[in-house]
Amino acid sequence: MAVKVLVVDDDLNIQRVLSFTLKQEGFDVILAGDGETGVALAAEQVPDLILMDAVLPGIDGYQAIAQIRGAEPAGRRAPILLLTTEADVVQRVKGLRAGADDDIVKPFHPAELMARIRALLARSGLGGPRAGSVQATLRRVIVFYGAKGGVGNTTLAINTAIALASEHKRRVALIDANLQFGDLRVFLDLKLDTASIVNAISEPELDTDLLRRLMVSHSSGIDLLLAPAVPEQADVVMDSHRASPEALTHIIELMRGMYDYTVIDAARSLDHVTIHLFDEADVVYVVLTADLSCLKNVQLVLKTMTELGYPRDKIQLVLNRSNAFTGINIANAESVLGRPIGHKLINEYRGAIGALNSGAPFMISRPGSPLAKAVSDFAVSVDKELSVVESEA
Repeated sequence: MAVKVLVVDDDLNIQRVLSFTLKQEGFDVILAGDGETGVALAAEQVPDLILMDAVLPGIDGYQAIAQIRGAEPAGRRAPILLLTTEADVVQRVKGLRAGADDDIVKPFHPAELMARIRALLARSGLGGPRAGSVQATLRRVIVFYGAKGGVGNTTLAINTAIALASEHKRRVALIDANLQFGDLRVFLDLKLDTASIVNAISEPELDTDLLRRLMVSHSSGIDLLLAPAVPEQADVVMDSHRASPEALTHIIELMRGMYDYTVIDAARSLDHVTIHLFDEADVVYVVLTADLSCLKNVQLVLKTMTELGYPRDKIQLVLNRSNAFTGINIANAESVLGRPIGHKLINEYRGAIGALNSGAPFMISRPGSPLAKAVSDFAVSVDKELSVVESEA
């Protein structure tokens, strides 16, 4: 049976365009021209997904969404994509609070619309486990920490998350914890008006549904909790954490229940937020390159982690660009650090930089490249180790 989509928009041209686009993709389409009719059809037709314009005659889209949510029976929740005309965080949060799951700003490209629709349907259980069913997760939290700038920490976090989702069919979330200068928005070609960790940590009654709506679905199959769009908003997170450290623990615990893997791209500074993330993690991957300044930093990081009482096997070393000539071989690096380097990835700097600048991670744009193969192998070892630990627990 085809997926049923309710389109609520008073613009007849937009109705026609959306109807044509959705029918071309095999969806059944129901049309409504105002909020009251949309609410009535949502109850009568029980659509699998709703596209709701924010500005409507009579009751607006926000009121219509709230009424639809209030009338839904227990165990039934149709994803709602809000259609807006302004890229405004305040309006987006207003939509999320009303009960929308995501939003898209008009005019939009049909490819972006379909990517968001399919991500929402996948979340709701269509094309996967049915909505309302309970499926256990692996509940694993992974932190990637770069020993210094430029070692490829963010690149590795992004592409490992994608590999775990696309190749191992795991449910994966990626958190940008570089609060002042997070790069996931840029590297994944995302908009500045999307919600961020600021919204999550500031919400006193955060639950799974609201957290899910604050996250961004990427076409690669992963969900993202982004860093603030502007550096000064990092202070909101830092101040909130000082006042109530349990808020961050609550976010992580909710994500454990939602995802097999919560992958965190950590900031370089060893501040109280980063240390808290280390505490929460099942494993911390310290990413390094074989040069003197980096090895010096790794020594200090390892010393700090030992003083904090972390088990030795919780901290694992990942040597990036392992085949690059630096004058320091792997054996010498391991001797300096006093422990083995468990994971090694090859050097393909131009390919990695090209993928970042294009906004298309190499696991998607160049899946057959040697670097993608190396990350794929790394993801295999990650999944094998952490899923085995879960099954033995």
